[in-house]
Amino acid sequence: MPSKGDVPLISIIDPRTLNRDSLARALEVTESRFRSHTFACLGDWLQNEQIREETVAVLLGIGATDADDPGLAEDIQLLAREFGHIPAIVMGDVEDPFHVLKILGHGARGYIPTSVSLPVAVEAISLARAGGLFVPASSLMQSQRTPSERSQAPSSVVQLLTERQAAVAEAISMGKANKIIALELNLCESTVKVHVRSIMRKLQARNRTEIAFKLHNLAPRRAGPAKAWSPAMAA
Repeated sequence: MPSKGDVPLISIIDPRTLNRDSLARALEVTESRFRSHTFACLGDWLQNEQIREETVAVLLGIGATDADDPGLAEDIQLLAREFGHIPAIVMGDVEDPFHVLKILGHGARGYIPTSVSLPVAVEAISLARAGGLFVPASSLMQSQRTPSERSQAPSSVVQLLTERQAAVAEAISMGKANKIIALELNLCESTVKVHVRSIMRKLQARNRTEIAFKLHNLAPRRAGPAKAWSPAMAA
């Protein structure tokens, strides 16, 4: 059995005492995969240099706080800017896809709804640590629009993108890295990067995650059940 120092440390930041203490206990008994340290606010974590250095991921509990809340946005952006090597994962009550998209746009490396099971939360943390990005399937299913709602969209993917750009965008939505896209489409990696920039401009997307969400919303709904998607949005 690994010693305590060998077990990855997750820093849990949540102003609600019961929530953070319960989550900490739950994580620590899950196959001993993690140990944790809790904080009531980001400022407390920032002041604890030793814990900061040991932290492999930050789990930020926000409850029902809106993604547009200035304080929340500042906290996530600070973590992404100053501690980019430590993935910040947000856990919240809201599953609206646009709420989730805004959270990810602030720089979070994943969004875990409080409705998911503990094993799913653990896998989401592991995915973020591995460089991936976790998006809840429930939010993706909610983002599917009705035909009347889609008709109000400014344009379709076919109208916005060239055939090659659409192929690249589809690959991005599947979480594929530029190198893989280049190999599958028989392109140079530099050409793929040019396509990605063009796609971002045309879809008014700030990152690959937004490309995937907007492609999902603009594309015609496919027959069959919706599939969960937790892509690794590699650059």
